[in-house]
Amino acid sequence: MLLSESRAPRLLALVNGAVLSSVTDAEVIANNHYAADRFRATAALAGDPAFGSAFWSSTDTIAVDIRFSLDGGASFTSLIRGNVDKVSLDPATGLVHLEGRDLGAAMIEARTQEAFANRTASEIATILAQRHGLTPNVRATTTPVGRYYQNEHDQITLDQFSFMTTEWDLLCNLARLEGFDVFVSGSTLNFQPAFVTPDVVLSVAPTDLVDLRMERCLTLARGIQVTVKSWNARQQAMFAETAILAGTSDCGGPPQTYVFVQPNLTPDQALNLAQRKLAELAQHERVIDLTMPGELTLTPRSLITLTATGTAFDQSYFVDTIERRIGVGCGFVQRVRAKNMSSGGAAGLSNLSNGSGA
Repeated sequence: MLLSESRAPRLLALVNGAVLSSVTDAEVIANNHYAADRFRATAALAGDPAFGSAFWSSTDTIAVDIRFSLDGGASFTSLIRGNVDKVSLDPATGLVHLEGRDLGAAMIEARTQEAFANRTASEIATILAQRHGLTPNVRATTTPVGRYYQNEHDQITLDQFSFMTTEWDLLCNLARLEGFDVFVSGSTLNFQPAFVTPDVVLSVAPTDLVDLRMERCLTLARGIQVTVKSWNARQQAMFAETAILAGTSDCGGPPQTYVFVQPNLTPDQALNLAQRKLAELAQHERVIDLTMPGELTLTPRSLITLTATGTAFDQSYFVDTIERRIGVGCGFVQRVRAKNMSSGGAAGLSNLSNGSGA
């Protein structure tokens, strides 16, 4: 069995550090899209004297910590900490509905045109985390983000990132350039190389599931070609680097072609970017969308293995989104969306290089 037959799901919600005893249901949506995780919760207006209509209608800052338990409340796992963005009072039903995001929302809303003189990406991530009271879990990087002409000159401003309007936009762009992932868990800002947690792999069969949908994109199955073009100011030349994934389908037709333009890259950097973009696109070939009894192990950086369908969909997938919901009417269920290329697809990877003038 995928999950233990002995389950006693419980929900705990803390509001500004105090237990919200009248909470009836909650939903937490976690993702790996360079975006904030989100939550929704519902509580009875008359169920808790400390959290009645007067509190919800006048309090401006509402911090929420939503926790789930599978053992009847003996131990709880915090799924998200964040602030409420929207409060909806419904006097007719006697309910209040809350919606919010994780603590990364503060950086999403922080507009910036700040110049970080000769700072590395990791230094900027640490500065922004501490500015918003987050604990930085940051892997050190070495290249100043304002550097151009390779090693000959360091800019004292971040003008090549001047189109970034928020601190979160800036962090996400720096993460992409470094091949990193950036996300907030609890009160920690994570700025690390993109990874999958191999120690968290769930194998599921259709008998374990409430619902299952499997999709395959045949246009991507024909193959993918990604080209990155870059004008190098130092060498006064354009480079074009191409990564190709051979098709896994016999349906014929040309491969899907994508072109990205990024200034001031070296040929190696352009090829690295092309390979990363190719891997991202290829993962959309096969998508599974499943509903299952809720558990507390998977994260958006886990692997899930589908088994026993008797089809080519029996393989491993990268988790994309997890929606967990607990409530009186539904119990504890979760919906998981995961994706990957067909097994063996990586064997068709090849690279092409075009030099100056391409």
